[in-house]
Amino acid sequence: MSLQSIPSTHYVLAFYRFTDIPNPHQEVAAHKAFFKNRQITSRIYISENGINGQMSGTKEDAEEYMKWMHANPLYKDIPFKIHPYHENVFPRQTVKYRKQLVALDEEVDLSLAGEHASPELWKTLLESEDRPLLIDVRNDYEWQVGRFEGAECPPCETFREFRSYTDELKTRVDPKKTPVMMYCTGGIRCELYSALMKKEGFEQVYQLDGGVINYGLQQGSEHWLGRLFVFDDRMTVPIADEPTPVIGTCHFCEKANDSYYNCANMDCNTLFLCCPDCIVKYQGCCCETCKTSPKVRPYHLQNPHKPFRRAHHYNVA
Repeated sequence: MSLQSIPSTHYVLAFYRFTDIPNPHQEVAAHKAFFKNRQITSRIYISENGINGQMSGTKEDAEEYMKWMHANPLYKDIPFKIHPYHENVFPRQTVKYRKQLVALDEEVDLSLAGEHASPELWKTLLESEDRPLLIDVRNDYEWQVGRFEGAECPPCETFREFRSYTDELKTRVDPKKTPVMMYCTGGIRCELYSALMKKEGFEQVYQLDGGVINYGLQQGSEHWLGRLFVFDDRMTVPIADEPTPVIGTCHFCEKANDSYYNCANMDCNTLFLCCPDCIVKYQGCCCETCKTSPKVRPYHLQNPHKPFRRAHHYNVA
């Protein structure tokens, strides 16, 4: 189903802003007060350095939220990336203080951040004969289901591991002579990682402005393969209306597949790609061993699949 043809009653918003917030706990409280009695679900983190957020709500509530945010001097021109949808996509309202908006575990000077490349410029760079080194700044399970053509995909399970990847990359290329272009889902990880790479001596660094989400909204699916992994109930989404090839493969049979599941074994919860036949055969589990676990959540055939909720009652003898 295309983004435009979804019978949408809701909006899913993605946004971030690095800015000095004198009292982040006050901002958390203000958000919670605004969300009270509204049909909004969210995953929003606020720190002294800014805000990193995703939320979903009815169109009316989402539009009111954007107006409310823009009325605050801290967020007056914050850009929102908007996807229509037919329901809320987060399990609950989450608004929290978090010391690190993105867990890099390293202080970086954001004034060093790479040049923001508009989706239009990004497309031009992708098509240039002397294209810079293209790096996917996302976790491995994200790029396994979708990525830009020709991207270098670091084998990192967490964002923290990109520090080690940078050290390894410097053994292969000359930072002073190697231009780099990088992308992530919404842009915030590239703000930090581009600054880290500049600190490490990479002189020409481009970051995709607004991330893959913005590219899809502005330029469509050209040069993109597969689907976009998202951290909500949708799990994967097309970035635009144009069809793209399936590049993910089933964990079991290796057939082309782009549906993610969390293992039904509560003690495992591994995220894996699985085709419709194998997910039934393995009862929502990632292996035969997990099928016999005492904490196997009941699996109900559902497409698209929503993440399992951890809060499930078990009658364990």
